[in-house]
Amino acid sequence: MNDITRFMELLDKARRVVVLTGAGVSTLSGIPDFRSSEGLYSREFGHMRVESILDIDFFLSHPDVFYDWAREYWFQMDRYSPNIIHRTLALMESKGKLSEGIFTQNIDGLHQKAGSRKVYELHGSLRDGYCTGCHRHYSYSYLSDAVNAHLVPLCQSCGSVVKPDIVFYGENLDSSMLMRGENAFTNADLAIILGSSLVVNPAAALPYRSVLAGKDIVIVNRDKTYIDDYAALKFDDLERFFTALYEKLA
Repeated sequence: MNDITRFMELLDKARRVVVLTGAGVSTLSGIPDFRSSEGLYSREFGHMRVESILDIDFFLSHPDVFYDWAREYWFQMDRYSPNIIHRTLALMESKGKLSEGIFTQNIDGLHQKAGSRKVYELHGSLRDGYCTGCHRHYSYSYLSDAVNAHLVPLCQSCGSVVKPDIVFYGENLDSSMLMRGENAFTNADLAIILGSSLVVNPAAALPYRSVLAGKDIVIVNRDKTYIDDYAALKFDDLERFFTALYEKLA
């Protein structure tokens, strides 16, 4: 019996299935991850570390630097399309095989673009922005139009800086969403971890809820994770795994 057949057995017997996705899921769409040798953290910007640019205090003091950096990576989203991973997860949901939904560390919205409905964005989303002064809501297109014109997006009501609705370093995750994730990973019969090395907490701690509950865990990630030893199955090639899985489900 090969591993994909074994995975299908785990999937078929599970009543509740939950997924956690990380940056590795979107690299097949052309969006760089953070921590690989070619990732965003490997490239300085004006002699600055990217982690510093993504700090909330730095953003509030230097929004121009953040938007200059983010222009190339996060404000060209129309260029990117869902890949085989996003499409297969949407197919799983449509077939009733993803009851607890997708908890994602990604901010690109590609899961929704592929047709997934139960998507919980742990680190926020680029689709929306809000004024740091009066909290007026703004769309992605409003931000991207300004950023691609080399301008800092400002509020039309009070003139304050508009911030993308993503979680910067130094900000807390939404507590209700985190609690939902903790419950989902505790109660799911099968937890599937995709494209995440599980190093950024608190999202990285969610799968350990499944470990503590004695549930089945499947990991598909190129690098090691801290729960590899607890996994029923571990795969290292996302594209190969999901190409095979799509053929099984279609």
